[in-house]
Amino acid sequence: MKKAAVIGLGDISKIHIPIIESSPDMVLCAVCDSNPEAKKAAPSGTAFYTDYHEMVEKERPDCVHVCLPHYLHYPVTKELVEMGCSVFCEKPVALNTEEAERFVRLEEAHPEVRITICLQNRLNESVELLKKLIEGGEYGQVVGTRGIVPWYRPAEYYRVKPWRGSWITAGGGCMINQSVHTLDLLYYLGGNMKGLKASVSQILDYGIEVEDTVTARLDYANGAKGLFFATNANYKNEAVQIAVQLERAEFRIEENILYQILPGGEKKYLTEDRKYPGTRFYYGASHEKLIRRFYQVLEEDKGDYIRVKDAEMSIRLIDAILESGRSGAYVTIS
Repeated sequence: MKKAAVIGLGDISKIHIPIIESSPDMVLCAVCDSNPEAKKAAPSGTAFYTDYHEMVEKERPDCVHVCLPHYLHYPVTKELVEMGCSVFCEKPVALNTEEAERFVRLEEAHPEVRITICLQNRLNESVELLKKLIEGGEYGQVVGTRGIVPWYRPAEYYRVKPWRGSWITAGGGCMINQSVHTLDLLYYLGGNMKGLKASVSQILDYGIEVEDTVTARLDYANGAKGLFFATNANYKNEAVQIAVQLERAEFRIEENILYQILPGGEKKYLTEDRKYPGTRFYYGASHEKLIRRFYQVLEEDKGDYIRVKDAEMSIRLIDAILESGRSGAYVTIS
């Protein structure tokens, strides 16, 4: 039995902690938050710390879940790795491409530990089946993709946690916070991209620095075209929509259900995702799958998981979209 700890007792930790507590491979040995008041939300009987260095020194966890604001993901993970801990780090992998590259080098320099990034939507049932259908080759290669994220965030969302609205602490707005999973899937399902042109804007009067609405035209290396749209200015949170057009078939994920679109326009049901209960349904239910898979890797010292290098492209795409939005020019993706 290995030991896990959690740093950061904000919203996302409420997803991680119950999964850890129910895991047959891990025991939750400690939690940490710099705010002493967070102890009230800590699981009963679990050691609480306000300093994660002290926590690691005393508890010696095998794996630490980093559930902190974006700007702390890389520096805290770096310290944990140098202290000998494997790390389960929430998305995004970094604030920008430069930091993502440093993160990849950190991973390469420390093969003695494991680092995974929480891009859990790759493990959604709909995505897993669609990936299999694409790679199977029966329907030909990808010729087009579409990803739409029609969400809503009130001004209070940024007032409560001001770091969310700042470039230096969040790294961006609706892309890096709300739609990084969708960008990752457009790359994961569609393949390598060669460039894009984008429009980046604020259409909400919230007084924040970061973007709230984005549209991008994507060019894939194989000649396929893609469309990406994300906003926090919808009137409510609606389900993410992903479409993939192959040479001989079209597939769509709508309301977390994968359909094949038949020649007459009818939808053929293929599979659907497990949903996270409650109002935060949009988190999906694949945190559990990803956490358990990572724990199995730690236990058996083998197996597949989402590495830092797998997550780097999501940040490259965000930076390219922001650059195109600022300059109005086409941006090549290296």
